Amino acid sequence: MTEATTADAEYDPKESPGESAPWINMLTDAEKAFRDYQERADNVDKQYAQLSKLANAARDREFQLFWANVQVLGPSIYARPPVPVVTPKFKDRRRLYQTASELLERVTIVSFDLANIDETMRLIRDDLAIQARGVAWVRYESEEKDEKVCYEHVDRKDFLHDPARKWSEVGWVARRAYLTRKKFDKRFPEFEGQGAANVRKDDKNRGAANSVQQIEVWEIWSRTENKVVWVTEGVDKVLEEDKPHLKLEGFFPCPKPAYATTQRRSLIPVPDMLYYKDQLEEVNQLTARIHALGEAIQVKGFYPGAGEIGEAIETAVKTNDNRKMLVPISNWAAFGTTGDPIIWLPVEMIANTIVQLVELRRQVIDDVYQIMGLSDIMRGSTEKDETATAQNLKAQYGSVRIRDKQSELVRIARDMVRLGAEIMAENFDDSTLIDMAQMEIPTKADIAKQVKGIEQNAEQEVNQKLQEAMADPKTVEQAKANPQQAQQMAQKVQQEIVQKAKAEIAKANETPTREGVLKFLRDEKTRPFVLDIETDSTIQPDEQAEKEARTEFTTALGGTMQQFQPLIGIPGFAPLVGEILKFALAPFRAGRELEGKIDEAVEQMTAMASQPQPNPEQEKIQAEMQMKQQELQAKQQMEQAKMAADAKAQEQEAGFKAQENEAKMAQLQAQMERDREKGELEMAKLRMELQAKEAELQIKRESAQIDAQAQQQQAAIQVQSATQQAEIKNREAEQSAQHNEQAFQQKSALNEQSAMQRGQV
Repeated sequence: MTEATTADAEYDPKESPGESAPWINMLTDAEKAFRDYQERADNVDKQYAQLSKLANAARDREFQLFWANVQVLGPSIYARPPVPVVTPKFKDRRRLYQTASELLERVTIVSFDLANIDETMRLIRDDLAIQARGVAWVRYESEEKDEKVCYEHVDRKDFLHDPARKWSEVGWVARRAYLTRKKFDKRFPEFEGQGAANVRKDDKNRGAANSVQQIEVWEIWSRTENKVVWVTEGVDKVLEEDKPHLKLEGFFPCPKPAYATTQRRSLIPVPDMLYYKDQLEEVNQLTARIHALGEAIQVKGFYPGAGEIGEAIETAVKTNDNRKMLVPISNWAAFGTTGDPIIWLPVEMIANTIVQLVELRRQVIDDVYQIMGLSDIMRGSTEKDETATAQNLKAQYGSVRIRDKQSELVRIARDMVRLGAEIMAENFDDSTLIDMAQMEIPTKADIAKQVKGIEQNAEQEVNQKLQEAMADPKTVEQAKANPQQAQQMAQKVQQEIVQKAKAEIAKANETPTREGVLKFLRDEKTRPFVLDIETDSTIQPDEQAEKEARTEFTTALGGTMQQFQPLIGIPGFAPLVGEILKFALAPFRAGRELEGKIDEAVEQMTAMASQPQPNPEQEKIQAEMQMKQQELQAKQQMEQAKMAADAKAQEQEAGFKAQENEAKMAQLQAQMERDREKGELEMAKLRMELQAKEAELQIKRESAQIDAQAQQQQAAIQVQSATQQAEIKNREAEQSAQHNEQAFQQKSALNEQSAMQRGQV
């Protein structure tokens, strides 16, 4: 923004109504007040992450300690999105307040989800960790039936406020927006074509994403003037000026920024990095020096540059090695030695220097950790000889150092919830709130319909009881005998039904209606005094700590209930026990969730204790009357039972005689049937015996036949065998005779042959 002075225009807007110069002068003075902070913040941003610098290969080597510190600090101060919690401030169990708080809690949870609150909180966290200030802004948008609350992060250069010592003294806040010419003319049609479109959103100081020239428009909320003003450079008149379109408790649509460290007696932030900037520079200098010396550590040797020895040494060393480690010296004698053929460059001194520099850098880094409070445990490094207690102490020390930043993020999340809840409660349409909350809240018409139904049911029940009484002969006789008592009984039954109906009607009338809940939420004067709007923790929970906390809570709850259990049944002590129980559980987070159940239990115990206690004398009289009435009824029942028993006995006697005759006839028939069956059995037995004997004879005949056949077969076999043996002997005799004859013939032939041979001789 171009600087303006009070000489160019009046500074007080009241003295120059409608002019933009006084407002622009206010913004310019605020920019001057924060100029040093913005310049330092620009340098810090470059130190944290600058792509052109980090991608430059020719840059000096640096130790990225600042980036590492922020990466450790960020998740430690914020790790999960907040969840809105709305509860009544005072635990008097009013159903209207409970229903209203539940509805408001649901709509704020939905609004957080729709606005992606986690992204906004992370941007605020990064600004807080790096620049010591994170800014949020809450807006209400409405287009036809679409209503929503926007929770936005504001860049540090797009936010200005009245320079003051503390936030309560700030008189105005301003937010810068960037509009294209088309959007500017549509938003402010009276100033179409005006305004200086000289800002590029991709400017390094703007941190935007395109190169379109746009118009800077400042939205100023002035609490001192009770108005909202829009101004821009290049337009002498105020673009728009009106009363605040949102009625907010703190006037501003933004919560107090989340601050880390501020300059004393001011709201000018001081980035944490500036407190150890000297150490970071020293670490980077040592890193660059270590790197340079590391490159200087190379194996170098000197040898005589002339003669056969020099050539041989150089040839041997260069073989299979592309690096030149030897330097030839032609005037070897002038080099200061004549003994060894190679003199090596000493590197031990450089290596020892690097070791000393590394140790010095480690010490400087430890100094940074001491300044930042990032303990060894938080960085995941411990000493092997450290005890668990020592490690826990380190972790606790680190958590104490960052606890203020954690609280600031929780606080700004809570303030955003309160602003969003206030905007929705006062501006959202009824149907939008009900749809977002997804709650079934009856209307007045529904309650009236329910009451009418209760009355009709009570009337029908009374009529039904009367009809049942008239249909019962016993009740009719008793009513005739004692009309007054019957009338009293009827009145008593009717009163009981009416009392029951009245209790149901009273309970229905106590049910919060949609009209009552929404009217309560619209009441900006009553709501802040009744509802307490908070958020849960944004820090990642420790599982072990959570288990220990739950165990401690359960132990405390069990011990408290055991100690005061004898008092629970005593009338009047139930509320006291409930308050003591809530007091004992107050330090635990789960205690708040159980307060409603504790109050309900106390109400039930109180109601039971408040019921009228029966009078012993009255109970005795009622018991005697009841006993006499029971005796009379028992006597009447006995007489009636006797008469019925006599009649039944006569009927039974006649029945018994008929049954006896029938039994005799049945017995005679059964005897005849048994005799017939016995005869049939005997005949069957005889037939079976005859059949058995016939079978036995048949078996004997078959056995004799089989024996005779066997004997015949055996005799035939013997005859056949004897015949075969005789035949065999005959054949053997014939064969023997034939053999003898042949032998004789052969012998005769041989004798003849022999004789012939002798004759020839």
